[in-house]
Amino acid sequence: MIKWTVVDTPAGPFCVVADENDVVRASGWESDVDDLLREVAPELARMERTEEDLGRIREAVVDYYERGDFAALDGIEVHPAGTAFLGEAWAAMRAIPAGERVTYQQLADRMGRPTATRAAASACARNRTGLFVPCHRVVRSDGSTGQFRWGPDTKRWHLDHERVGADSSA
Repeated sequence: MIKWTVVDTPAGPFCVVADENDVVRASGWESDVDDLLREVAPELARMERTEEDLGRIREAVVDYYERGDFAALDGIEVHPAGTAFLGEAWAAMRAIPAGERVTYQQLADRMGRPTATRAAASACARNRTGLFVPCHRVVRSDGSTGQFRWGPDTKRWHLDHERVGADSSA
C-alpha cells in the first residue's frame, strides 16, 4: 500500500508518494500521481494506493517553500530504490547544503569516485525523489543548470529560492 498527496507550491504542483511507514518512495513536480509514477517509479504504479495528507511530509514541503526552512526536508526518510551506486550518489546529494551548487565532477569526488562523473550525472537523471534528494543542486562545470526532469525553469527556481534563503539567513 502506498499513499500520496499533491502540494501546491510556487514552483508548481508537487506530488509525493510514501509507503505505509511514511518513507518517501517517489516525488516530483506533477499534479497527477499516475503521471509521476509512470515517469519515475512504474513498479509503484501497480500497488494499491490512497490519497492522504501525509502529515509531517507535507509539512516539511510547506516549510521548505513557504518559510525557507530547507532543513525541514532533511528529517524525511526516503527510499528511492536503486543500485548501491545510486544509493551512494543520492546520499551524497542529500549532503549538499541548500544554497550550495556542486558540479557533476564534484559530486563524483564527494563520493570518492573521481572518474565517475558521467555515472554521477546519470544518478541525478535517475533520481525518483526530487526535492528530498536535491539533484537540482548539481550543475554543469560551466555553472549552467544542465538537464532536469521537470525542466530547467523548475531547477533554476529552486536554485534561486535556496540562494535567496541562504543569503537572508547569513
